[in-house]
Amino acid sequence: MNFQRETIRAFRFVRCEFAAVNGEARLVYAFDDGPELIEIVRFPGAPFVLTEARAAAVEQALRLLHMIAGVSYYKAAVPPEIRIDSYGIDADTAAFLNGLYENGLGEFAYRNGLSLRGKIRFPSSGPRIESGAGSADHLPPGGEGNGLPLSPGEGQGESSSTKQGLKHHALVAIGGGKDSLVSIEALRAASVAQTVTWIGSSPLIKACAERTGLPTLNITRTLAPALFEINKLGALNGHIPVTAVNSAILALAALFVDADQVVFSNERSASYGSLIPGTGEVNHQWSKGWSFERDFAAYLKRHVAADLSYYSLLRPFSELAVARQFARIDRYDGHFSSCNRNFHILGERPAQRWCGVCPKCHFVFLALAPFMPKPRLLNIFGRNLLDEPEQASGFDALLEFQDHKPFECVGEGKESRAAMAALADSASWREDALVARFRREIRPQLIESELGVAPLLVASAEHGIPASLWEALRANFGA
Repeated sequence: MNFQRETIRAFRFVRCEFAAVNGEARLVYAFDDGPELIEIVRFPGAPFVLTEARAAAVEQALRLLHMIAGVSYYKAAVPPEIRIDSYGIDADTAAFLNGLYENGLGEFAYRNGLSLRGKIRFPSSGPRIESGAGSADHLPPGGEGNGLPLSPGEGQGESSSTKQGLKHHALVAIGGGKDSLVSIEALRAASVAQTVTWIGSSPLIKACAERTGLPTLNITRTLAPALFEINKLGALNGHIPVTAVNSAILALAALFVDADQVVFSNERSASYGSLIPGTGEVNHQWSKGWSFERDFAAYLKRHVAADLSYYSLLRPFSELAVARQFARIDRYDGHFSSCNRNFHILGERPAQRWCGVCPKCHFVFLALAPFMPKPRLLNIFGRNLLDEPEQASGFDALLEFQDHKPFECVGEGKESRAAMAALADSASWREDALVARFRREIRPQLIESELGVAPLLVASAEHGIPASLWEALRANFGA
């Protein structure tokens, strides 16, 4: 493959297709006039029989997924022009995508020394758009989508979607960590019917999903093989807003399984990034934050299905509040892992679920320690991370002490400082190497009144949780 990043002028969204007979979505991209990059997403449960109205909603959700998943490929060259070959998008969609790509690629741009502000421009057309080569010939009878127009009013911010008569059921994303398990148990306590859903082939996530005892749905996403060849030829690489991609996949899946809710487990701490001197805030987990959740939820209701809700069940809560809630559950102690490195290192044998040296391991250990008996926590991790002096720099970054918050999905610095202060006051923890060091060297430099855990456990009013569920959830958390 010939790939010369500096000479590429355009990234193309070539076409998207969905085959109802086998549940396969094909997302096709290209750079300039180069070879097609074909990604495949497979949804279990086929064949799907779709009414005309449902087929139209699927078409819109498929296009949305096509646009969002394209970020995995666009980033390889970040060319100056974006083209959409087979359908058009309205001004509302273009604005949403501009913001998603610019903010979601914030860490990627920082690490690669790029400035993307104002440089990502999705082309928008008029309010009524013919689809051209879309998924028409792959939809079942009654769902012919070739030439499906966008409804009048699109581009002016008005709703173009209708209610799909979706059943009261939640597709809940599971990632194998504590957060999604807290959500699953909270929904169970509130008697919300749910299907535990994940993307990919991680045996660890599969084991956690099966441990819930609930119905499961495993979707597969296969990136275009050519992307890996491009990476070898000098493509730009780095973090993408993967939660946005997964959210779009689950939104499409909800239309197939007839679920009216897509539920993620992103806490309020996800809305805050790392403060980089000379750069400002860069949020590793931007697509887990409130801004993306709010805009994506509104977009689904306006453009896909008026009765499809998207929200994070943990949005009102801090990481510490979620850790406290998880500590009340012990059925997953031997199954869960929040260690991102674990998924790469252990492959098919997730026997050791924690690497013990990455920011996620550091933070989860620290966040759980104030709420969990010490022997139980040491049994989960197999070691005491706070009694290993060589790990001081990793914990310092969590505390935002002489370093910025790591580019990982971890809590705010004030949460880590409050947790460490609580341990410094605990007879069980205060003599461990890093806790003693905190008490001796770091705590005297902090403002004591800002080190309390209790204020961080109070729920926020900023969330998109349905009113019918919120009171039950708040009671469950004791917030």
